[in-house]
Amino acid sequence: MKTGTTVLSLSGATKRFGGLVAVDNMDFDVTEHEVMGLIGPNGSGKSTTLNLISGALKPTSGTISLRGVPISDLPPQQISRRGVARTFQLVRLLPSMTVLENVKAGAVFGHRRRWGREAEAHAMAMLQKVGLGRQAHAHIGQLTYIDTKRVELARVLASDPKILLLDEWLAGLNPTELEEGIRLIQALRDEGRTIILVEHVMDAIRSLCDSCVVMASGAKIAEGTPAEVLSDPEVIRAYLGDDDA
Repeated sequence: MKTGTTVLSLSGATKRFGGLVAVDNMDFDVTEHEVMGLIGPNGSGKSTTLNLISGALKPTSGTISLRGVPISDLPPQQISRRGVARTFQLVRLLPSMTVLENVKAGAVFGHRRRWGREAEAHAMAMLQKVGLGRQAHAHIGQLTYIDTKRVELARVLASDPKILLLDEWLAGLNPTELEEGIRLIQALRDEGRTIILVEHVMDAIRSLCDSCVVMASGAKIAEGTPAEVLSDPEVIRAYLGDDDA
């Protein structure tokens, strides 16, 4: 049983695309300062669920609430300004701008809107937080893959999010980068941030998450601590097939 203040609540959240049910009657709560893992096989509806929370998609039915106030019908920019921010599986940066300018955009258009020198100082602080302070004036094309991910994360943090949605932020990293990435998310966890983490890296799920929701074919099949869900026979079947369960 979770304790603490509920920040985000999904109740019966469903998304249909014609005859396909991508997210099926999804229910879960996220409490303040919790890191929740959203896991499941490819195509199970995890990213669609994040799209529903962030407003990129509207639920076909059901409700998503932020601190008890429904946000399901709001456009994504209004949800962002209420404090929900996300990264994407494919990094989305502004290639014509410098690293600092990319992050400054998050400060200008985010939950707490900053301008001018305040925005620049805040963006610089976020770059230092993710380890990119020395590359503030570099162009995006000069960066390594993990550093583009760091820029995206710094831009999201510059918006002062109340809930941070990380969509496979660790994907595609080599083992050394993966360790760095886990340490970076661990630091955000230690700051008391509320995070929903869509991830396939089970070491990250085990070390970072307080709780997990497991999806398969659009539906929730398990919920609990990482140890509980990763030992659940239904979860093992969903990942490995009946022969391995």
